[in-house]
Amino acid sequence: MTLASATVRSERRGPPGGSQDKRSRPAGRSAGTWFLVLPALIPILVLSVGPLLYGIALAFTDAQSGRTRSTQWVGGLNFQDLLHDTLFWDSFRIGLVWAFGVTVPQFVLALGLALLLNQNLRMRWLARALAIIPWAMPEVVVGLMWRLVYNPDAGILNETIRDLGLGDGRDWLTGLATALPAVIVVGVWAGMPQTTVALLAGLQNTPQELHEAAALDGAGAWRRFRTVTWPVLRPVALAITALNFIWNFNSFALVYVLTNGGPGGRTRLPMLFAYEEAFHYGQFGYAAAMGCVMVAVISVILAVYLAGRLRGGEDR
Repeated sequence: MTLASATVRSERRGPPGGSQDKRSRPAGRSAGTWFLVLPALIPILVLSVGPLLYGIALAFTDAQSGRTRSTQWVGGLNFQDLLHDTLFWDSFRIGLVWAFGVTVPQFVLALGLALLLNQNLRMRWLARALAIIPWAMPEVVVGLMWRLVYNPDAGILNETIRDLGLGDGRDWLTGLATALPAVIVVGVWAGMPQTTVALLAGLQNTPQELHEAAALDGAGAWRRFRTVTWPVLRPVALAITALNFIWNFNSFALVYVLTNGGPGGRTRLPMLFAYEEAFHYGQFGYAAAMGCVMVAVISVILAVYLAGRLRGGEDR
């Protein structure tokens, strides 16, 4: 019995030197993993991390346009000026209004569309294909198309208003009261497909047996959604909402094509304001300081989101 037990223990341990081989494998495997990841990591470092660090360093200088101008280190002077720049903080407020005004309707409408497309409908494949068309269109094309829709003279929106006898229409993109709501509508339309796709993927991960069991227990549609669908969909909803808010807050091309920040700065988002400071007035250091502020805001949003995810994981 003792010899048999020793033999079994010897077989479990393996041949001599086996532990050393096992210790040596992770190092080689790790080196191979880094070798495979390196081609994707280099563009990220060169095109994302490098410019980010350069922009942060630029924010502490008085860099301006012009080949003969010398750049001096000014410390936090740009950030001090930024604290008293009412135009920037107005654009920051407009950016928050824009981000919330686009993100919330995006999610609500996309959730309804995802629930509809998840049903066993006829020609469902065609409806799903049509739902992602705005996502496939470049933002510049979307902006030009909606400028035609909002055209005060021959736009389809004003023509429809006139045909219905509701008035003569208006210039939606140049009116002080209508410019921002009109741009928000375009942002919702352009960004809703990606939210729909994400939520639809989450809905398809919901076990159908749970819905059938809840229906047999007499649960209505709302109760099934609240107790069965939403717990499964919640992580996807939180993730896509956080990403949408960040993308919307950093919007540039769509608003630039539609209004170029006008009228009277009513649609001048922070990214547009920084662009004007850098490329219209040549204040690269000051514009970089604005970018640092926006990066800080985005970092706070990501930190809150990640903290919520971690807390939710611990609760589970």
